[in-house]
Amino acid sequence: MTTLVARNTKKKPSRVLSWIAEHTLLVALGVLFVGPIVFVLLTSFMSSTQTLTASFWPAPWDFNNYGKAFTQVPLALWFGNSALYATLATLFMLVSSVPAAYVLAKIRFRGANLIFLGIIVAMLLPPQVTVVPIYVMWAQLGLTGSLWPLILPNILGDAFSIFLLRQFFLTIPKEYSDAARIDGNGELGVLLRVVVPMAKPGIAAAAIFLFFHSWNDYFGPFLYTSENPLAWPVSYGLATFHGSHGTDWGTTMAVTMLVTLPVVVIFFFAQRTFVEGITLTGVKG
Repeated sequence: MTTLVARNTKKKPSRVLSWIAEHTLLVALGVLFVGPIVFVLLTSFMSSTQTLTASFWPAPWDFNNYGKAFTQVPLALWFGNSALYATLATLFMLVSSVPAAYVLAKIRFRGANLIFLGIIVAMLLPPQVTVVPIYVMWAQLGLTGSLWPLILPNILGDAFSIFLLRQFFLTIPKEYSDAARIDGNGELGVLLRVVVPMAKPGIAAAAIFLFFHSWNDYFGPFLYTSENPLAWPVSYGLATFHGSHGTDWGTTMAVTMLVTLPVVVIFFFAQRTFVEGITLTGVKG
């Protein structure tokens, strides 16, 4: 009995050391990513005299910064503009990109590879290359000063989303589509009744990618909405607030945490579907 206890005592430290050795890199990366968030959170509870000092822990905790965040800036307006931008852009992308990706993945026709190559080129093309002529076009249409120049282009599809969805659709066995066609479904029926239900993780991943991109987009709102404060989303509004309140770090960090919170909550609830969609994408070419 004593020998058995001694063996178990020896195994326990070895298991702990083995776990530490296997997860050291992951723990280090976790600290690396979480560290800045913790710093911003703690700074948001500091007074203006305590920020940017050697003190890391708030003493005392100042909750007035969050009250200032709601009184000094129109957060509700910014959140509404960002929600409108991200939601409509995502919906338009799904309506246009899902059928386009289905055609490229499941329907064989002459020129499909050439079209797919064009989509890859469009995906890799820097936006600064086309920003001037596109801005002139929207200015002539009278839509500058609003978020519509950023929302409406998604009606024509998004290159990255089409690429991502096409790669996911390729993982769906064609036998399911053939069976649906035998049952009398056309291509639209196959897409809606077979492909879309089986591709929910990939569609969710594409939607989350574009939603987060739209929510965090700064260049687009800076280009089209800077002249109209009523159209500012949280990304541009936060940058403007930081520029005018650069010395009030406590309130600035409080606004930053409030702006970041919706993205963290959405990803927390959608992370399983998001990871599944990314994992299963790209196994076929």
